[in-house]
Amino acid sequence: MTNKSDASASAERVPQVWEAIPPRNKNFTGRTDLLARLHEGLANRVTAVVPHALHGLGGVGKTQMAVEYAYRYRAEYDLVWWIPADQPVLVRSSLASLAPKLNLPPAAVSGVDDASRAVLDALRRGEPYANWLLIFDNADEPEELTDILPQGPGHVLITSRNHRWAGVVDAVPIDVFTREESVEFLTKRVPRGIANADADQLAEQLGDLPLALEQAGALHAETGITVPEYLNLLAERTSQLLSQGKPTEYPVSMTAAWALSVASLNEKMPEALVLLRYCAFFGPEPIPRDAFSRPVAGLSDEITDLMTDTIRLSRAVGELGRFALARLDVPARSIQVHRLIQALVREELPEEEHDRLRNEVHLLLADYVSSNPNDAASWPRYQSALGHFRPARIAQSQEAVVRELARNMITFLFKSGDFAWARSYVGTLLKEWTASSGPDHEDVLTLHVSLGNLLRELGQYQEATENDGRTLNSAEKALGHDHDTTLKALRGRAAGLRATGDFDEARQMDEDARDRCRTKFGDQDWDTWRAINSVALDYGLRSDYATARKLLQDVYRSVALANAGQTDPASTLNIYSGLARAVRLSGDYSEACDLGDDAYAFGANQLGPDHPWTLRAGKDLSIARRRAGDYEGALDIAEDVHQRYVRVFGVDHPDTLAAATCLANIRRATGQFQEALVLADDTVRRYPRVYAPEHPYNHACKGNLAILRRVTGDARIARQLNEEALAGLKFKLGSNHHYPLTVAINLATDLAVLGDVEAAYRLCSEALERLRAVLGEKHPVTLSAAANTVADLRALGRDEEADALNAATEEHYRHTLGLDHPDAEVFLEGRRLDADFDPPPI
Repeated sequence: MTNKSDASASAERVPQVWEAIPPRNKNFTGRTDLLARLHEGLANRVTAVVPHALHGLGGVGKTQMAVEYAYRYRAEYDLVWWIPADQPVLVRSSLASLAPKLNLPPAAVSGVDDASRAVLDALRRGEPYANWLLIFDNADEPEELTDILPQGPGHVLITSRNHRWAGVVDAVPIDVFTREESVEFLTKRVPRGIANADADQLAEQLGDLPLALEQAGALHAETGITVPEYLNLLAERTSQLLSQGKPTEYPVSMTAAWALSVASLNEKMPEALVLLRYCAFFGPEPIPRDAFSRPVAGLSDEITDLMTDTIRLSRAVGELGRFALARLDVPARSIQVHRLIQALVREELPEEEHDRLRNEVHLLLADYVSSNPNDAASWPRYQSALGHFRPARIAQSQEAVVRELARNMITFLFKSGDFAWARSYVGTLLKEWTASSGPDHEDVLTLHVSLGNLLRELGQYQEATENDGRTLNSAEKALGHDHDTTLKALRGRAAGLRATGDFDEARQMDEDARDRCRTKFGDQDWDTWRAINSVALDYGLRSDYATARKLLQDVYRSVALANAGQTDPASTLNIYSGLARAVRLSGDYSEACDLGDDAYAFGANQLGPDHPWTLRAGKDLSIARRRAGDYEGALDIAEDVHQRYVRVFGVDHPDTLAAATCLANIRRATGQFQEALVLADDTVRRYPRVYAPEHPYNHACKGNLAILRRVTGDARIARQLNEEALAGLKFKLGSNHHYPLTVAINLATDLAVLGDVEAAYRLCSEALERLRAVLGEKHPVTLSAAANTVADLRALGRDEEADALNAATEEHYRHTLGLDHPDAEVFLEGRRLDADFDPPPI
């Protein structure tokens, strides 16, 4: 019971930060000892409110007790923050939204991961608030939250149905009301009063379960039913339930109370009961009101009639709230039905009604998220529907429109960068659809295409390659040569070839796919544009940067003219950042920085700063800035991007390794040789875990490590590493490719340092001639080979040849990078240049 001193204490001072706390229950009753235990327990920092073992299904008032605690003791805190923990995937977002309150950059600036980590760090340090309380409501598995529970001087309160929390943190088990609490609650809840004797009888029949008492009180308030009448009906209903041999999974008292509320609701407004039955087949998360905004084909007449009458629909929603059968969030326009209520509703219906209602819920969800999943503007709706995907058993439907919903959900998760969740859902769908439709059904093969894409994004190349080969063969046999799914499978197979280092074969396959897409879809279509983007990537990997640049310029212009960038920002970013990369690899570093800045900003604004493809754009921008001579800017971005990749994907993901390579290169450029060496050595050891041993990236990154071995004083090891890298690259790519020629430049320097100047000259001059043919005589890498050849000629005493080459090289530097560029300065000082490598995405 709340006493006056408690009330006055809570009114003394409102915390400086007090947000998202649910309204206080004016009928909150008792729990005084439990609240005191909770207050004492929080001295140990983290406490969980869990149900008594007999009431693990809920209904005992865990959340209400947490709300009451927050209000009763708020004067002791400077910050109180409520975090709905029903969906672990959203907990970080809730934490991140606290950032501005702690004078930290908001998630819109720093990204959800960085913002949430900054929040946790600020709470740990107690700055600017040491007295804080965070409430994680309805948490499930401890493992999903233990790594993000705040440490520090404040308090953490958890509510959960899962008793395993008691083995992780201090726990306060909460049981049903005592009889005195039940009587007190009912006398508060029933506005016109109820005699203590009647309340006692009612509590006895309802087993003192708070949720059942709430239903009884709401029913009395809405209908004016007398307690004797209610008790008679409850006795009849309980007897009826017991005589029918109802399972004991749910408390009989709760079932009977619920049944009476439903019967009264049905009498007052049958349409509200219809709505409740539909809500029972969604998930227990908030249901968007807009899911009931318009009727669609396949719905029953009763729900169609209700949805077409806005006034009756609004009244039905309101009645669910008044009868305490649903929780309404008016600002968020959502309806939430307690898990136990949902289960009881479903239990009362025959199995054939389950199938019908579940199917119609599928149709409602499909209509609610019928917009383009590639369009970021539609993603909030997909996110709202995500929590209902599994509870509503979407995977079990064979309806075409529902399967389209499932495929669109996968696309949304893929395009929004949530590859792990998408992979999980694809696995669920494949199991169900393969069993019901067979392995060669179009829907199943389309899922396999998505699976291949996801596996590659997750860095699981071997598994992706095996999947892609099977999928392409099956699609060509079952669907035909030019079916949409076959064309996507063909592009997936080409991507797999890039992952194995077979760049020429990948290009041939991608050009075939592009030509087929043009024939089928025309030139102004996303399928064609994506296919062209893949071809451009292939040309870049063959060191034909001019062709890659031209292809990407043309396709980006087409996207811009069609104003299609907003309909698929993720694909647009891929094309835009690919263009910036091709421009950089062509040697135009300043222009690449301009394009890269714009692409990175586009990704951060449209997809978010933590989106994997935004991070790719950031990594490429760092490389462009390093090449352009802006070492400080390059280092800042490289460190930030690498940290984000490690947090999102771990250290063994291919994009993390590419970011590590980028960071090691800029650290070497800024003289941080030891730090760069440690990182490069670790990266070289990790690369073979991702790519096949003979993949060009393994060899080329070994060449980066060789540079660092030499500059830290071990030219002999550097020479050995470079010789191994050069042999491997020539075997895979031939002699006239950018990658082996880069390593040849560095190997020549090793030879020169070791005193074999003649061999250094032969190797470097040969690389120079080949680079002139491959990249052009003014390309910066070609100029590096020229600068080093000048040094070799001088060392050999061939000054006349050296002077001629020196003059030509200086003129080229003057008209390209400028004589104040770090490379030009090294050249003008007569020192040798190193040529490093950065792995592009495959």
